[in-house]
Amino acid sequence: MFSRLLQVWLIVSTLLLSWLLMEAVHEFGHAVGAWITGGRLVRTVLHPLAISRTDIEPNPHPVIVVWAGPLVGTALPALAWGLFAAAKLPTSFLRFFAGFCLIANGAYIGVGSVQRIGDCGVMLRHGSPIWALWLFGTVTIPAGLWLLDGTRDYFGLGKRKSRVNSRAIIVTSVALSAVLILEVAIIPRQ
Repeated sequence: MFSRLLQVWLIVSTLLLSWLLMEAVHEFGHAVGAWITGGRLVRTVLHPLAISRTDIEPNPHPVIVVWAGPLVGTALPALAWGLFAAAKLPTSFLRFFAGFCLIANGAYIGVGSVQRIGDCGVMLRHGSPIWALWLFGTVTIPAGLWLLDGTRDYFGLGKRKSRVNSRAIIVTSVALSAVLILEVAIIPRQ
């Protein structure tokens, strides 16, 4: 029973941590896009009870800035996972996180294009063809699912139905706590 609770906590804490980090990496992409194009970062909102956003003013190249969010938000975690895998370092969390980012960004852009929400509305208003948003989702979501499929053992859900690693639970819990404290207590919310 206790091992099942640990398994559930590892899944929940990994999902929460992945969501918060995905938002941070996505918004970092917008900030990089602004920096490259000469835009000025006014604020980035990162809070566990808010949808993240980055405000740029002036924003001389909104298409580049808006696409930088999901592009960096998917490429950076995938690159980190790839580098760790190539170096034969532990990759279970990074593999999950990269897959999570691919799915979350792909669904946001691909499905969000229908209602023109958030970044999708900006993309479409500034000339991005809707098929480009659909293509992004069509490529990233299956890639993310493939990465997630390789993380079953990390959560004790694979063919071996192994126990979860207690060190993974501790590291994920500490990291989640640190991100929550950082976002709630340190980063100003506007």
